[in-house]
Amino acid sequence: MFAVLKTGGKQYRVQAGDVLRVEKLAANAGDKVQFNEILMVGSTVGAPLVAGAAVQAEVIDQIKADKVITFVKRRRKHSSQRTRGHRQQLTLLRVTDVLEKGAEKSGVKEALGMRAAGAAVAAEAPAPKAKKAAKPKADAAEPAAKKPARAKKAAAASDEA
Repeated sequence: MFAVLKTGGKQYRVQAGDVLRVEKLAANAGDKVQFNEILMVGSTVGAPLVAGAAVQAEVIDQIKADKVITFVKRRRKHSSQRTRGHRQQLTLLRVTDVLEKGAEKSGVKEALGMRAAGAAVAAEAPAPKAKKAAKPKADAAEPAAKKPARAKKAAAASDEA
């Protein structure tokens, strides 16, 4: 039996025994993960998801994809060029089981992407304490002492004449 699952913004058609390369998941090698966003199982099509369906998999390894080189060159005089490389982080999985029903009963942790895992950790963290209100200073209530006014140059000039 096959299933279509959704993870990391992509959809995969899987069967038991398949090996997948998916966007990095928050799991170590040897961990068992479960995907609950199942779009289709066999001939059952979800609207949008199939209720109670799941795909269980075992994490084989955390790997990196091949390097992708991007090169930008601007034409003409005084132009510039830039070369950058990127290697996407991936998780290698082996699908162990496709469940049509009873997905909630299994004791396997749900597969979370790195962004979702970061959001889950942030939600569990305690809220920071609020700062205490600043006390008004006693000095601020009193008006500042006035400085003596400076004599204007024009007044000084008229006195001399």
